[in-house]
Amino acid sequence: MNVVPTPLPGLFVIEPRAFQDARGWFLESFNERAFGAAGLNATMVQANHSHSRLGTVRGLHFQNPNPQIKLVRVVQGEVFDVVVDVRRGSPTFGRSFSVTLSAANRRQLWVPVGFAHGFCVTSDAADFTYMCSDFYAPATERGIRWDDPALQIAWPTIAGNGEALVVSPKDQALPTLAEVLASDPDHLPEWVESTG
Repeated sequence: MNVVPTPLPGLFVIEPRAFQDARGWFLESFNERAFGAAGLNATMVQANHSHSRLGTVRGLHFQNPNPQIKLVRVVQGEVFDVVVDVRRGSPTFGRSFSVTLSAANRRQLWVPVGFAHGFCVTSDAADFTYMCSDFYAPATERGIRWDDPALQIAWPTIAGNGEALVVSPKDQALPTLAEVLASDPDHLPEWVESTG
């Protein structure tokens, strides 16, 4: 596999090696030893799978406490995937990174602790899977608004479908990053330099 660094410390694009022949192809989407050898150490305890239609936005979510490392990928369709560094004290605090993940390109994203994550479906539908290093904890689920103007995320426009992006009422009600900082900064994780 190829591990590609991003401008945000600890965040990596993973390009798995696919073995192809006349039957099709095979790849390892996760191998604890191989990821560990690349410095990506996590015991994954939960795997999730979502199916969403064109224009659906999910996010931007994180947990604190009970933080999760996530390994995300698309197994059908395509998404515009986004993360935001929400680690208080991080030199890249508030910066975002986006990448297209699709069944065709087979890319994955390693999302470390301290990042809010979300995506927008850019194909007719998409099946999105993610492995997590800790269990879902509803009491510590946090989020920031997907369209927070200060984040300057260039969300896609879904040309030709005649509809607005589809966002749940729960996600529409999330605060901006500035609102979280002003009202309850303890909801944000702290940056630990040794972990990036």
